[in-house]
Amino acid sequence: MTALRPRVADALRAHGIEPAETDTPESLRERLNDVYLDEVRRLKGRQVQGEIALRDYAGHVEALRERFSLLGLPLQHWRE
Repeated sequence: MTALRPRVADALRAHGIEPAETDTPESLRERLNDVYLDEVRRLKGRQVQGEIALRDYAGHVEALRERFSLLGLPLQHWRE
């Protein structure tokens, strides 16, 4: 694997993903996207159950997007 930028590796670890030597930036991004989709589903479930008001849902989605901002970074910028 090409070396990841330290900030990218730290961001992945913050989401519970520990990069291994056999991982590629592409595979790590897929894993991060899976974690993100799980969080989206959990958030939607909370809204459906009434824990989050519909009027507040967009703000929660935006906060989630900000937490997963690494997904918006092109893969060429993940590498050193």
